Amino acid sequence: MASTTADSGAGAALPHGGRIEQARRHFPDAPEPFIDLSTGINPVPYPLPALPAEAFTRLPEPETLSALQSVAARAYGVADPAMVAAAPGTQILIDLLPRLWPMPDVAVLGPTYAEHAAAWSRGGAAVTEIESLQSLGESRCVVLCNPNNPDGRRWKPANLLALADKLASRSGLLIVDEAFGDLEPDGHSLAPALPHPAIVILRSFGKTYGLAGLRLGFALAAPDFAAKIRSALGPWAVSGPALAIGTQALVDHRWLQATRHRLEADCARLDAILNAASLSVIGGTPLFRLAETPTAAAVFEKLGQAGILVRCFDAHPAWLRFGLPGTEPEWDRLREALR
Repeated sequence: MASTTADSGAGAALPHGGRIEQARRHFPDAPEPFIDLSTGINPVPYPLPALPAEAFTRLPEPETLSALQSVAARAYGVADPAMVAAAPGTQILIDLLPRLWPMPDVAVLGPTYAEHAAAWSRGGAAVTEIESLQSLGESRCVVLCNPNNPDGRRWKPANLLALADKLASRSGLLIVDEAFGDLEPDGHSLAPALPHPAIVILRSFGKTYGLAGLRLGFALAAPDFAAKIRSALGPWAVSGPALAIGTQALVDHRWLQATRHRLEADCARLDAILNAASLSVIGGTPLFRLAETPTAAAVFEKLGQAGILVRCFDAHPAWLRFGLPGTEPEWDRLREALR
């Protein structure tokens, strides 16, 4: 059943993973170090290269930004770097899109990352959460995550392209958040369909590369759309260190391939631990697993007392999302805490 999202209010904070200091206050007797499994961020990050001092001491040159956007175009399967806009993380893009392209009504395929609905609501749109594309109705704007967070649902590019064509006939927009798309099989992304008058794709750098604090993300869109986003972000939106690290990492195909293989094995390992603890794995991506149990609240508390933070969901009290441990001691602590 569809539901309408009310205005969340200016400055209202939505619950997210990664709030370790908050967890420490909630579980003051938990052992340290606290293990954060509440996000979908790669726990084994890309190795940081040595950076020249100029990356920190000088304003970034426009040519450096252009180089990153060219690298990102090749990495994401976009034919022209003019269709790439680099930003300090995808969150700022989520907030920016409703301001650049106001829409009277927006359908968000949920449950999903809550900031999408909140941003469009703040922008004045009537936001409706839908459970499937079949219940779309006449909305001019559709937002979805592919693969979806937190359940890992996926949609075929051909089906999304057909939807984009339909929305284009209404002067509408399809926003596809591919934040977890780096680790999907070839052919999963909608990026090769660009340029398209109704498609905007968001890509996150920090999740797959384990460098969320770097704040780097991309919008992929038709050249005029991408230019409008770049103009709205203004000069020097992406920091010198982010430009340097992103440009190197996005061409390191060997690292990405090795990471895919490692995460595949780690997901199988995590699934086995969760199943052994009578937690049913009902979805996920290579960076997180969604588990279901009628005792989710008790499991959350037990793990918190053991110094392990996972993601719970107020709207789905039987769900817990688990990120991947990054070290053998973390794997051991999780296995022991779930016994």
